[in-house]
Amino acid sequence: MLSAVRLKEAKALLNAGLPDGAYYLAGYAVECALKAWIAKSTLRYDFPDKQRATKSYPHNLTQLVLAAKLDSELSVLLNTDSLFRVQFGDQSSSVGVSGGV
Repeated sequence: MLSAVRLKEAKALLNAGLPDGAYYLAGYAVECALKAWIAKSTLRYDFPDKQRATKSYPHNLTQLVLAAKLDSELSVLLNTDSLFRVQFGDQSSSVGVSGGV
């Protein structure tokens, strides 16, 4: 899976003392995983929902979470994991995913 390869590369960059590249590739790994989740929801030989397909193009992780219909899982993480909330919370509030502080 492409996301697993990108995550492995991100770890290698971090171990090599290159945190900027590691941060970028880790985000890319998450983006790939979300897009794979969205694609997997379309059955073979079916046409994908055009609106959902259009929403899956951006590089915005919060919009991809919403397109993947994983917003309730994101809300749980925002409410229970303080480190996750610090890293992701600013993005989620811009599109209306709620997370308590």
